[in-house]
Amino acid sequence: MSDSHLDSAVQSVLQDVMEAEYPVLLDTFLTDSEERLRLLHEAELAADAQALRLAAHSFKGSCSNMGAPILADLCRQLEEAGRREQVGEAAELIEQIEREFAIVRILCRAELQRYRL
Repeated sequence: MSDSHLDSAVQSVLQDVMEAEYPVLLDTFLTDSEERLRLLHEAELAADAQALRLAAHSFKGSCSNMGAPILADLCRQLEEAGRREQVGEAAELIEQIEREFAIVRILCRAELQRYRL
């Protein structure tokens, strides 16, 4: 697993804590992340800085909890842009978030495959 995209130490702790529910956690994270991306796009289209900030903040927390540091940092940057009401910066950051999430999604699905074999 690529530690820069998905921290194996965090994943190991989550596996220990969650035990048999770890795959459910991964599935939930992936599903939840798709919804958070949708909310980011909606906020950007509406030019709603507050909604953008809140959605980015929420996504940042789940990424941090799951050990996705690059994704969490991108969400932090987007949250800050929303806080500064710099909605114009959102499109590029959301694109970066989507690219990074695509990598994290692949890594999570690979992790899920280990549990389904």
